[in-house]
Amino acid sequence: MSAPKQLLSVGDGMFLTVGMVIGVGIFKAPSIVAGNTSGSAEFLFAWLLGGVISLCGALVYAELSARHPETGGEYAFLHHGLGRGTAFLFAWSRMTVIQTGAIAAVAFVFGEYASEIWRLGQHSTALYAAISVIALTLLNFAGTLQSKLLQKVMETALIAGLLFLAIAGLTVGGTPKPAAPAAGGGDFLFAMMFVFFTFGGWNEAAYLAGEVREPRRNMLKILVGGIVAVTVLYLLVNLGYLAALGQGGVAASKAVGADVMRLVAGDAGAVLLSFIVCVSALTTINAAVFTGARTNFAMGRDYPLFRKLGDWREKGSTPANSLILQGAITLVLIGAAALTARDGFDAMVAYTAPVFWTFFLLTGVTLFIFRFKKPAKDGFKVPFYPVIPLIFCAMCGFMLWKAVAYVFNPHYGPKFGNLVLAGLLVMAAGIPLYWLARRK
Repeated sequence: MSAPKQLLSVGDGMFLTVGMVIGVGIFKAPSIVAGNTSGSAEFLFAWLLGGVISLCGALVYAELSARHPETGGEYAFLHHGLGRGTAFLFAWSRMTVIQTGAIAAVAFVFGEYASEIWRLGQHSTALYAAISVIALTLLNFAGTLQSKLLQKVMETALIAGLLFLAIAGLTVGGTPKPAAPAAGGGDFLFAMMFVFFTFGGWNEAAYLAGEVREPRRNMLKILVGGIVAVTVLYLLVNLGYLAALGQGGVAASKAVGADVMRLVAGDAGAVLLSFIVCVSALTTINAAVFTGARTNFAMGRDYPLFRKLGDWREKGSTPANSLILQGAITLVLIGAAALTARDGFDAMVAYTAPVFWTFFLLTGVTLFIFRFKKPAKDGFKVPFYPVIPLIFCAMCGFMLWKAVAYVFNPHYGPKFGNLVLAGLLVMAAGIPLYWLARRK
């Protein structure tokens, strides 16, 4: 049977990590963060804190990856730490809720901004979303090296665009508005929920461990280097937002990036911003398609019921069947959201968030289990243990609580409660499926 090849360098891994983190959040979240912080210093501190806590998580994942440098990421960690049942339930949830829902959510954002450039009719957003998923799934099916090359091209364009946005904001000479008092004095923890959302995705690098050269040494460089790069870029972009609009202007903006670009280039700037957001969304989708199929592959190796997912395509070095199934499920979610919800992005966030943060928290817990059962004799170990892992687990618990509170908040109506219930029911369906799979 063919197996994953170690084709990825440190630079390749960092590009994939940065591509997963830098998504549409940097064009949506700053307005909410600005409206819930008391001034520019607190606004920027929120972004710096998001980077620091994400770095804590990256250090936890670096040790987990050093202990178990296998293709499968959290699936492998949960399997070794909490047993086959928990790992199976995660793999099932990732295949049907977490990863496919996240890909669909970003695809909807791509569809919204692509429609601003060229509309495809009444269902333009959903059509663009489906086209992006199909195209990038086929690209990853063609081969690891092909998808890696496109990721470099798109991410280079994205980083250049964000740097231009930051420099433009710092030099445009707008009329910044002072920060207005936040309603109810602001909610810093609420703001941090959106900061963490914008930093989300760095954990995807763990799925590359089986395909990275010298993973025990290089996964640390990939995880830490990727987070540091993203934090610096986010701080620069938010400094540009503040310089151009002021905190009051950022808080009042519905599309902060577009407003900055209008100051630079008028209405043509909005089109340019739409292009930047499209590139951002495509880099995220491509990296998510690449890493998501690796969990399905790992589950296919372990359970005969899913053995077809464990086939590795020698030509191109890809988990071909896993990619096809992942793409099909994502298209079903896009279709369902387009038919039942006004905003596909919000629908997919509600569907995925509680399930995602549940397993993120459990993955952090596995490090304590590994340390207790089998102290590592070599390889990377998290410094300042147990403080850093505890910070990471506390963040996961906070995000889980906030996600549940958000989707069940009466202000958002029953549809969000129904969506989160749907995600939890799909996750729960994995429990009887596990007992069936282990009997095969």
